Amino acid sequence: MVPNGKYYWFISSCKMSMQSQECLILQWVSVSTHYASTLAHGWKGLATFVQGQPDKPVVKTEVPGPRSLQLKSNLQSLQSAGSVSLFANYEKSIGNYLVDADGNILLDLLTQIASVAIGYNHPRIIEAMKDPKNMTRLVNRPALGLVPPADWMEQLNEGLLSVAPSGLTGLQTMMCGACANEHAYKAAFIHYQAKRRGGAPSAEELESALWNKEPGCPDLAIMSFVNGFHGRTTAALTCTHAKPIHKLDLPMLKWPHAPFPQLKYPLEENIVENEAEEMRCLDEVERLIEEREDAGQLVAGINVEPIQGEGGDNYASANFFRQLQYICDKRGIAFIVDEVQTGCGVTGKMWAHEHWNLDEPPDIVIFAKKMAAAGFYYKHTLIPNQGYRIFNTWMGDPHKMVVLEAVLDVYKRDNLVDNMAAQGEHILGGIKKLQAKYSGQIENARGQGIMVAFDCADPAARDDMISRLANKGIVTAGCGTRSLRLRPAAILEKCHVDIFLDALEQVLRET
Repeated sequence: MVPNGKYYWFISSCKMSMQSQECLILQWVSVSTHYASTLAHGWKGLATFVQGQPDKPVVKTEVPGPRSLQLKSNLQSLQSAGSVSLFANYEKSIGNYLVDADGNILLDLLTQIASVAIGYNHPRIIEAMKDPKNMTRLVNRPALGLVPPADWMEQLNEGLLSVAPSGLTGLQTMMCGACANEHAYKAAFIHYQAKRRGGAPSAEELESALWNKEPGCPDLAIMSFVNGFHGRTTAALTCTHAKPIHKLDLPMLKWPHAPFPQLKYPLEENIVENEAEEMRCLDEVERLIEEREDAGQLVAGINVEPIQGEGGDNYASANFFRQLQYICDKRGIAFIVDEVQTGCGVTGKMWAHEHWNLDEPPDIVIFAKKMAAAGFYYKHTLIPNQGYRIFNTWMGDPHKMVVLEAVLDVYKRDNLVDNMAAQGEHILGGIKKLQAKYSGQIENARGQGIMVAFDCADPAARDDMISRLANKGIVTAGCGTRSLRLRPAAILEKCHVDIFLDALEQVLRET
């Protein structure tokens, strides 16, 4: 059904393929309540989000192909390339499709480890990069903590501050998620010590700090959770507990890590057991804080992901996080929410912690990945009074503000946060149907927005499924022990979800 002549003219004038038209029409007829605001303004935003995308994946070689394998071998002669999955042709990639060095056209449901917000070569970003007024942002890279550009506050207001979590008026830009975590911990420590000290640091504190000794360098800690992931620099890696290889051979800080709830699925059939599991974990958080305090180490903050991504897409209830915040408030420590993977609308809200209905905002919210820029929002009371406390040379990059402004413009124009909620429902619903049909092969389908995962029978079965999907033109990845995860772009549409679900069923049928 096509609603009106004007809408049909739009489809025809785009000269799209029949499959693209089908995608567009299906998008129209399957509109959910998420799109009410869009419907009020007519058809705009319901069309294919990026024109010129392929109709479907095209696989010409094994994935990875011979050219990717050769390039990987060449790179290995210079550096460790064991993590490289394939080499890409970014000039030819577009929208939801990644083209690799062998010419394979792949539906990318991983998107550079969840960091591509609106797909490859989005025309709005290209337009922004070509805008002469943005040229100085591209050719001059200022030391933002020392000599920021005169319009830096304007850039922050138009970009990062326009989507700041409610109640957080402080903002610190950084270069990446790990760097943002590191400096967020610093902010928590500085604030904690300022409250304890009640005045200026003593001469003894200043002198001992030079030699990494107390009292200038106190025995403070950030508590994290088992299976959490926060980055690969020292303090962030100390808070990371996903895979042994991340930390093997590296000296780490002796900070506590609490158990994160391991929920049973389906959730609606395991309410009592899951409530007990969450209470067990909360009790352990309190016990560990007290145990460390008795040993002379003070916990100054708790760092938690709304969804543990690398650790296996592990979830907890909103009540768990509310109780965690209560523990932090009661003990006067920082409640830090790492939204590097979950921020920027991924869960169907701009920030995942918005699902929790907290009594007050978190003390710190860390962002990166789809936000293009990285850093953290924080309460104004946590901003250090002295310069150089939260500092490095670059402290971010103004040209990333150009990208973010374009991303947020497209988000608003095309209602992409609502789209992620709607497409997430479609993905999860489809996987649950396949889970019922192929029980024993996949289980524990779970997700919020487009952050979706399911478990395979064992790690080998999961890895085999990732490979089989790749050779059908679908890019996915693993997480945790035996989970397969999806991290698509915000411009994912129903036709792309259907392509994935068809490929997944083919793999399940062939296994």
